[in-house]
Amino acid sequence: MLNRRSFLGYASLAPALLAHHPLLGSAVASPEGDSSPQISARAQAIQKRALVFDAHVHAVDREFYQGGSMGTRKDNGHWDLPRAREGGVGAFFLSVYVPESYYPGRFETKQALRRIDHALQQLELNRDLVELALTGDDVERIRSKGKMAAVLDIEGSYDLDGDLGVLRDLYRLGLRSAQLSAHNWDQHYADSCCSPPQWGGLTAHGLEVVREMNRLGMVINVSHSSDETTSQTIDASSDPVIATHHGLRSIVNIPRNMPDWLLKKMADRGGVFGVHIGNGFQNAAAYAQQAALAKKPFWDTSSIPEQVAGLTLDQVDKLVGPTFPMAGKAGPDSLRMTMDDWVEVVDKVIQMVGEDHVAIGTDFDGGPTFPLGMRDTRDLPMITDAMLRRGYSEERIDKFWGGNLLRVFRQITQKHA
Repeated sequence: MLNRRSFLGYASLAPALLAHHPLLGSAVASPEGDSSPQISARAQAIQKRALVFDAHVHAVDREFYQGGSMGTRKDNGHWDLPRAREGGVGAFFLSVYVPESYYPGRFETKQALRRIDHALQQLELNRDLVELALTGDDVERIRSKGKMAAVLDIEGSYDLDGDLGVLRDLYRLGLRSAQLSAHNWDQHYADSCCSPPQWGGLTAHGLEVVREMNRLGMVINVSHSSDETTSQTIDASSDPVIATHHGLRSIVNIPRNMPDWLLKKMADRGGVFGVHIGNGFQNAAAYAQQAALAKKPFWDTSSIPEQVAGLTLDQVDKLVGPTFPMAGKAGPDSLRMTMDDWVEVVDKVIQMVGEDHVAIGTDFDGGPTFPLGMRDTRDLPMITDAMLRRGYSEERIDKFWGGNLLRVFRQITQKHA
């Protein structure tokens, strides 16, 4: 057991433990202050009407570690229910985030259970604003009542061994989506994008995990999976798979982003690609600057075992907690995308695979640096305005905002509805 002095020495390493995204900074106020962008009347009308279904939000990380309610407006970070409502959000995948710091001590399953318990408490506390959705029909029913629908999605590992009994228990608790790899760390059955490969993709047990998720009606999320894991999962799965928050490797050449051939394969099987809002995922110049300043790639988790060696679960909590909410470093404006630049990335996805396979996966409060002028989730209508400037039809905009994700979510979850 560590003494207090030793633990405090480890605690000083907290900012380095969650190297989650490029340009990651501390929990600071929104970089654009409170100056709201000018949004056209047409964009505002579309935003109010459309189903805005965000595929990846760190909605309750800060509340788990620091207390409080997701229903309370915050003056920092990117996301809370009041600001999400202002941005027109109607549904979201609520990230049940289990970071790598919990893995060396094999705390990942307990942490997944704790985080789901906390998420359900938060949903109950804010039941006038949000409800848990288990199916596509639930999403539409909840939205028809003027509330937001939340889908529970594990980011990281629920169990490094992929215990199918644990998976079924989490399904019974309301989990309807899970990341196949352990964030930027290899599962014992599936390789991650960003750790030295062990299995060449999926093991035989990894294939069993895929089949069981198909049987249950759970979304398979391949964000953070290796190319081999993703490709083999697409081949093995009877359902489409989704990448909830991603970038294109043809734009920023990092293993966390998806190559064009794999995007096309995923779309050919009906999958959906959630476009990450972050500058570092979609802007090669910005990522190059970050990489030049960094001592190691943002996805490198190799130092974590030493950093958390001997820590108790409570001590890991104290180490991790101060890193939330994760906010991106703004950097010079000359290296930041405009919203029109960001929509150009969306357009590249559409040109490759069609408008039926693209969605939004912001990663709010998970570390992104936004396009110029965007403060936080309140300013999602900026995207609609930029799409209108690009000549997108309202039908295409509707598909991007939620139609595509809802279609696939309904297809996967309706088996046991």
